[in-house]
Amino acid sequence: MAPVRFLLNGVETSAEGIAPTTTALSFLRYGARLTGTKEGCAEGDCGACTVLVSEPDGQGGLTRRAMNACILFVPALHGRAVETVEHLGRDGLHPLQAAMVERHASQCGFCTPGFVMQLYSGWLNGALTDRQSVKDTISGNLCRCTGYGPIVDAGVALGALPLPDTAEADRAQAAQLSALRGGGTFEYRHGDAVWFSPDNVDDLADLYASHPDAVLVAGATDVGLWVTKQHRDLPVLIDVSRVADLSMVEEAGGRFYFGAAVTHRAALEALARIHPSLGAMMRRFAGAQVRNAGTVGGNIANGSPIGDLPPALIALDARLHLRRGDDARSLPLEDFFLAYGRQDRAAGEFVAAVEVPELSSDERFGCYKVSKRSDSDISAVLAAFRLRLAGDGTVTEARLAYGGMAGTPARARAAEAALIGRPFDATTVAAAQAALSQDFTPLTDMRASAQYRLTVAGNLIERFRLELSGMPATIGEVA
Repeated sequence: MAPVRFLLNGVETSAEGIAPTTTALSFLRYGARLTGTKEGCAEGDCGACTVLVSEPDGQGGLTRRAMNACILFVPALHGRAVETVEHLGRDGLHPLQAAMVERHASQCGFCTPGFVMQLYSGWLNGALTDRQSVKDTISGNLCRCTGYGPIVDAGVALGALPLPDTAEADRAQAAQLSALRGGGTFEYRHGDAVWFSPDNVDDLADLYASHPDAVLVAGATDVGLWVTKQHRDLPVLIDVSRVADLSMVEEAGGRFYFGAAVTHRAALEALARIHPSLGAMMRRFAGAQVRNAGTVGGNIANGSPIGDLPPALIALDARLHLRRGDDARSLPLEDFFLAYGRQDRAAGEFVAAVEVPELSSDERFGCYKVSKRSDSDISAVLAAFRLRLAGDGTVTEARLAYGGMAGTPARARAAEAALIGRPFDATTVAAAQAALSQDFTPLTDMRASAQYRLTVAGNLIERFRLELSGMPATIGEVA
């Protein structure tokens, strides 16, 4: 049996004799005795367990991502490098740690290592350019003591420092990691449980056809909770995060193609080019660590009625590409979702890519996320609208899509019908708002009441109209 081989704080490390669903947090704390990495929530929400994960970028350098160790499975570390807060301070206080001390940015200290590692990652990636960017960087970290101000101050101070020249060291580490990773499909076994990690889509298709009951995992931002919260036994897992064919973003012929394993972080820039409000929504999609790990395909394939991407992509008339063995097919994304917990996906069939058309000059688009917290929160309602307007302002085509309003992401077809053939004015919007009750019978839960959801869903159509009419509004910033 091949062990999991990776670099831990610069030292080559092997892991074996543990279940494939052992989390990196558990390994670090109880195996490696690196207790600076904390467990706060065990669901990727608080950021106390943040570590820096690096891997070859394919161009001789490294890609660095801050990730939640609490929902990161150890076999996913194979051929990668992990850095914890202990390594950051190995030669005395790092400038970031010194900035935290000087600004009294830690009180009880429990969350501090996670903030340090997240800001360190942001600095290395050139993300700490101003105060808002620092806030965006720590959007996935929670603190109950400081009020965040001193932490943001420390991040701003770090962002003003020059980056070290690590090119030569990065090249050496990338070569070392590639040697550890090896080629072909990595296979790790413990007892009756097995983890497969193919590196190309044909091997993935063969593996999934042979193991149709396997759980596909990429960032584990959803599957991780099956283990940490539901204590589910997952005997066969197939990691798709290393499949190069699924990790590409391409733009051609007026269409964007997002491979299923493209992370939300990697997809954000292209999504923002489709429309700024889509980029603004993605900036509020979970926290930075989850965006670094979670994938476009995962957010679609899990079929959640409150996933943020599917409603936006449905409004944009996206098509989904699936593969099963040697067979491939595509369908409109909206047709993929059949009912709560049910998708149009056969055993052994996986999401390969999603295809999104660009907006034409006569189309208007808006995307809005409504949640209790502005950052790192699940939506109560996600609304996305695409209208095609004639020269006189008449609506000739309408696609209104919502999340959080039904058992699946869905279009509001009655509301769409109320818009088509009419001017997009207050009277027409009122008719569309009234029609929403024909489209949806939402649930009342901890995030919102049914009436609140219906009211907000209608109000967002009016907001869209006001924005198109030129009234000032902050795109996509609804909380």
